Amino acid sequence: MKRLLWLLPLLFVAVISAAPTIPAPGTAALSSFLKDATERGDVPGVVVAVVNKDGVVYHEAFGRSRTLTSTPMTKDTIFNMASMTKPVTSVAIMMLVDEGKLKLDDEVAKYLPKYKDPVVMSSFNEADASYQTRPAKRPITIRHLLTHTSGIGYGFASPKLTKIMQKTGKNELDLPLLFDPGESWAYGPSTRVLGNVVEVISGQKIDAFLESRILQPLGMNDTSYVVPTTKYPRVVGVNARGADGKFVERPLPATLPATVAGDGGLYGTASDYGLFLRMLLNRGTLGDKRILSEKSAKTMLESHTGNVVVQPQESANLSLSRNFPLGAGADRWGLGFQLAADKVPNKRSRGSGTWAGIFNTHFFIDPRREIGVIVMMQTLPFYDEASMKVYAGVEEAVYRNLK
Repeated sequence: MKRLLWLLPLLFVAVISAAPTIPAPGTAALSSFLKDATERGDVPGVVVAVVNKDGVVYHEAFGRSRTLTSTPMTKDTIFNMASMTKPVTSVAIMMLVDEGKLKLDDEVAKYLPKYKDPVVMSSFNEADASYQTRPAKRPITIRHLLTHTSGIGYGFASPKLTKIMQKTGKNELDLPLLFDPGESWAYGPSTRVLGNVVEVISGQKIDAFLESRILQPLGMNDTSYVVPTTKYPRVVGVNARGADGKFVERPLPATLPATVAGDGGLYGTASDYGLFLRMLLNRGTLGDKRILSEKSAKTMLESHTGNVVVQPQESANLSLSRNFPLGAGADRWGLGFQLAADKVPNKRSRGSGTWAGIFNTHFFIDPRREIGVIVMMQTLPFYDEASMKVYAGVEEAVYRNLK
């Protein structure tokens, strides 16, 4: 008996360090929920993956990837991930921080002179979309861009910016800031600017940098800005809500357009994004590949906005997006991730990081419970009510059954 006592501490460590999983009854319940949702037509199709540090806990596909041809959804279906590109670009920035090539509080103008002496919109006339400006109180920094506190906004998430863009023909990056850097939060193309910073510092285009430094080392072989023609049959169709409330698929073009930018444009699979989340769960490594320092991987999922919280974003085009995001008014922002402010029963832990793509591709990473969850749909508008109910249902089923 005494000989066995020395094993008890080791057994205890093994128990508490075991990677979380979902037992068979739990995976069956999750599959049943997703099967019912797609059969009812809540969403045409969905792929869900749940990962821990060691591997895949759950990965299944339901419904159809293309409704016009009744093509079944498969686990290797390729999605337009849109703004799920942003966390990948944010990791690229942190790699450069690790290498000593930039600092979080560097002025963006150090790398991109266009952003020297920014101006802030001081007044706006709703009647004619005219506005006045004043000098910003401080320069825009890399940290401001990573946290969406730069003052740069998207037109689709700001009726004010939309009106100005329609009147002037300018894009978001040529408009005044919505507020002084660091003083509020607005969703915008800040990560596009970060992509430009990566290009200046590395001497590579953003697509080449991500491919060589992140995607290829992690084995994300189905993730790219340009989808090879041989993979076209695996690309999901976009289904948009029609005037009658029903989904209508938009026919895929003969050639998929490529938008190469730091804030969007990547196509990929749920399993590929699972590899990315596993790297973060493992504090910057996956297998024998180190992408980030442990310090950088950790700090990305810590708040960097102080008392500034995520603000509700008002849609300027309800066919493209509903108002968003969940957690507005309480959540804060890390370096590339929205951070949950509170723990709710059968929900992700406080401090979990999340974001999404406009076609309702969603993910979150929960460092406390050591899991990552990816829910891939391809529907419009963003935050479509039924799509969000599927996302919420997945989250509840995962946590209800997680062991």
